[in-house]
Amino acid sequence: MRIVTLAALAFLPLAACSTVKEAVAGPELAPIGYPSALVPQQQMVLAAPGMTPQPASANSLWRAGARAFFVDQRASRIGDIMTVQIDIDDSARTQNNTTTSRTAGQTMGVPHLFGLESSLGKILPGGFDPSAMIETGSTSNKAGAGAVTRSEKISLTVAAVVTGVLPNGNLVIQGTQEVMTNGEVRRLTVSGIVRPEDISAANTVRHTQIAEARIAYGGRGDISRVQRTPAGQAIVERFTPF
Repeated sequence: MRIVTLAALAFLPLAACSTVKEAVAGPELAPIGYPSALVPQQQMVLAAPGMTPQPASANSLWRAGARAFFVDQRASRIGDIMTVQIDIDDSARTQNNTTTSRTAGQTMGVPHLFGLESSLGKILPGGFDPSAMIETGSTSNKAGAGAVTRSEKISLTVAAVVTGVLPNGNLVIQGTQEVMTNGEVRRLTVSGIVRPEDISAANTVRHTQIAEARIAYGGRGDISRVQRTPAGQAIVERFTPF
């Protein structure tokens, strides 16, 4: 085990820093690509322009710009909140079978070689036939089979904040939810791009309607630490050549 550990440490300078970080801390979600600069890496509160309070109009109980019963209550501006319904129930199964067979043969002879074919019979061992000097044959067979079965189910609801508005009106959203129970933290993160037309009248949107969706559900704490592979062992298993 000591030799394998030393060999793994010798290969560390050849590996990328991101690969070592992934082996230690686990995989990370890729940034949104439409465009990625509009999605902050950390949750931020952004002030939207034109949000200054307006005085109430004369002889009216409502002030200008107030959200009334007849105004669209769906999220549309930076800082607005919407509800994201996550209901993932995916399953996939792949099965492949491969069978190959190949047979090859080749015979080469030199019946006439500058009149020396009779002389070669005297030099070479008995039974020499110039018409069949070389004869080869090969046969190969290969059979392979593989199967992949995957099933995952997640049913959650989280509130997300509008962090940006694209020039075409699409909304960039991001939401994070953390729950702590007995020292174990469960963290849910969702981000992506939503069309205003896909937001329901109840100000909700389904995860299937989010473009460039990034959904992560995990945790940290004593239970997660025990279930996770130790960092040293993960590095050895990833970089060992054996």
